[in-house]
Amino acid sequence: MEYIEALTDYHPSATGRSLFLAGGITGCLDWQALVCQQLADTDLVLLNPRRVAFPMHDPAAAEQQITWEYRHLRRATAVLFWFPSETLCPITLYELGAWSMTTKPLFVGVHPAYQRRQDVAIQSRLARPAIQVVASLEALIAQVRHFADS
Repeated sequence: MEYIEALTDYHPSATGRSLFLAGGITGCLDWQALVCQQLADTDLVLLNPRRVAFPMHDPAAAEQQITWEYRHLRRATAVLFWFPSETLCPITLYELGAWSMTTKPLFVGVHPAYQRRQDVAIQSRLARPAIQVVASLEALIAQVRHFADS
């Protein structure tokens, strides 16, 4: 596994596969660290938008972050979406809507207590019937492992 954290620039290779970790950051558990740990033995490049230290005092930080995410969602081979129970994740909902209209491989997980769980499941089924929305990080990681091994 190769690890790329925002704002480090990533340029995909012709043969490598990468996975963008989309989902809650502010006000929720660092689930990205768990995913990275569980996928450490794969050949994937993991693109993590969660920074160890986000400079909240810097007015330019938000635009830099959003721009990095925008670019790297497009560069990634696949996208993992995790909707934790602690926050609504409006930007992640927006990103899932946008990427569900493409053919890019998507992996979608929704915590059982997430407020809009049913909405994510229904919209995903309508837009991309092949996507199996799962209810745990473990099941989401298992889907990604299957992708990484194929």
